Amino acid sequence: MQAGTPRPRPSPQERSEPSPAWPPRQPLARLRTLLLGAPRDVQDPRTHHSISLVALLAWVGLGADGLSSSAYGPDEAFRALGTHGYLAVALALATAVTVLVISIAYSQIINRFPFGGGGYVVATELLGPRVGVVSGASLLVDYVLTISVSVASSGDAIFSFLPAGLEAWKLPAEGVAIGLLVLLNLRGVKESVTILAPIFGLFLLTHLVLIVGGIGVHLPDVPRVAADVGHGFRSGLAELGALGLFSVFVRAYSMGAGTYTGIEAVSNGIQIMREPKVHTAKKTMTYMAVSLAFTAAGILVCYLLFRAAPEEGKTMNAVLLERFAGGWRLGGVPIGRGFVVVTLLAEAALLVVAAQAGFIDGPRVMANMAHDSWLPHRFGQLSERLTIQDGVLLMGGASLATLLWTRGDILHLVTMYSINVFVTFSLSQLAMLRYWQRTRAPGRGRGLAIHGVAFALCLAILVGTVYEKGEQGGWITIAVTSLVIGLCFAIRRHYRNVQANLKRLDDILEALPPHPPGPHPVVDPKAPTAVLLVGGYGGLGIHALLNVQRTFPGHFKNFVFVSVGVIDAASMKGVEEVDRVRLRTQQGLEQYVALAHRLKLAADYRMEIGTEAVSVAEKLCFEVAQEFPRTVVFAGKLVFQQERWYQRLLHNETAYQLQRRLQLGGLNAMVLPVRVLAAAS
Repeated sequence: MQAGTPRPRPSPQERSEPSPAWPPRQPLARLRTLLLGAPRDVQDPRTHHSISLVALLAWVGLGADGLSSSAYGPDEAFRALGTHGYLAVALALATAVTVLVISIAYSQIINRFPFGGGGYVVATELLGPRVGVVSGASLLVDYVLTISVSVASSGDAIFSFLPAGLEAWKLPAEGVAIGLLVLLNLRGVKESVTILAPIFGLFLLTHLVLIVGGIGVHLPDVPRVAADVGHGFRSGLAELGALGLFSVFVRAYSMGAGTYTGIEAVSNGIQIMREPKVHTAKKTMTYMAVSLAFTAAGILVCYLLFRAAPEEGKTMNAVLLERFAGGWRLGGVPIGRGFVVVTLLAEAALLVVAAQAGFIDGPRVMANMAHDSWLPHRFGQLSERLTIQDGVLLMGGASLATLLWTRGDILHLVTMYSINVFVTFSLSQLAMLRYWQRTRAPGRGRGLAIHGVAFALCLAILVGTVYEKGEQGGWITIAVTSLVIGLCFAIRRHYRNVQANLKRLDDILEALPPHPPGPHPVVDPKAPTAVLLVGGYGGLGIHALLNVQRTFPGHFKNFVFVSVGVIDAASMKGVEEVDRVRLRTQQGLEQYVALAHRLKLAADYRMEIGTEAVSVAEKLCFEVAQEFPRTVVFAGKLVFQQERWYQRLLHNETAYQLQRRLQLGGLNAMVLPVRVLAAAS
């Protein structure tokens, strides 16, 4: 019978003792299924199709971050103009052009990096891993702030029209909103986006009415407004001079940097999009760029047309809406207040939707960095719902902590917010400039022009933002990001030391005996059987095999190698990648079986593909125990000479978790220590 294929289970008469059965589902597991949904089959091609997003849904999940920034980006930019509101027209034009230029540049990045990853992958591949980790760490802090800023802005929009006495409930309500988003994202990206899609549609409708209607009712006043703008411009020149007036404009332009913060989200989230992924991503980018440019520029123009001015306790959009629709009446019935409330509610709800970008892209950046050992490897693991569960929980917890620390103060949060994204923007454009400088591929001139202009804009905004916001509290973002970068370097150094330490085990490969002639031993289901949990073929697994023989000489007659081909976030790119993981896992197991035969041992293997090693390995071990009643399971565990608290975070306690589960189910399980020298600890 071929190795790795299921064997007929022995009859009860053949068994020397009863074998443990696969444990039933516990009440806690049933509750988890009720809240998060049933597990998904990673090996089913239909699963990949069902969880992917078409362009419209991707626009909701990723584009909402950019579109929602029209709630605070234009607000902050217009406030920075002060008495020079006549510059709003130029500011609106500059905002729209900047959105379109950066969006076109990121569309080129999507072409060059069709598997996603955004700024982290771009900087890593084109500028080197050290620059890449700066970009990745900046993105992580930015996505945490994306969630905090979006939820806090949502709270501000809602409490703009609620009685002042309810202000004390604002922060608790924002905390609850983050908790609900965490739960939705643990269920799955598509589920969370589909539920929130109607909110996105309502926002588009109400703001289309606001902008088109607001500009439309002022069309007869265009000559007067043009004259006022011209007069204001001449007065500003006389008062401040050309340089002074330009400084006012640049400051307002930089203060509105929050408007552009969601543009990169699409290039980060290509993996969740429907095939053909690049086409879907570029279409999503077009939707987002056009809608954001139109909305942000339109709101700035409406501020000017309605002579909106800041009011205590209200956002600029709330002031604008009251001036636009506050006096509406239908048959003597006032309906304007209703439109104002509905629009602000739609804006507030969209800001919550916008937090999705942090929950979708933040964990994916973490997974990419974990794959490169900059972060704990567990952040690359997928849950049974095919979500990056640890990443979602960390993003939710960090954003909640940030919200509580700032007490939900949107000005403080926005000050911290827009610095990091332009670090990543600038590095991404610089990386693409370097790529086009080195290549002679068609489109080189166009690529240099696009990314050159985008780099100049992003760097200018970054410098202006750091200058304006550094002393106002932006230094906190710089300090936190620097701390994250330093932590990433420490984590990678640890993983590299451990990897170098374990390479000593590979020396054993050179001393292995040759393959003996003749038939190999055949497994006997009734004989004592050692089940060895192994990963890829190498010194670590061979060390475990020899260690079992040395510890129990001649006792075990069968050796069954068990391995789980783990599908993580880095390999969750489609069913083809799943097939590659399956083939790689099978080839490694076949090498272990061949080695056992060279040692004149009866051997077989079992394998399964899944997203979580412990639960799948547990299931496999119980299945093997049904087939081989006299089974003992062995799993390897790294043992450091000096145990540190962080080692449990960096190295999954798979062996101990599995041992506990198997022993509770009635199976014998042992942990084999693999000693790691002190230098790696």
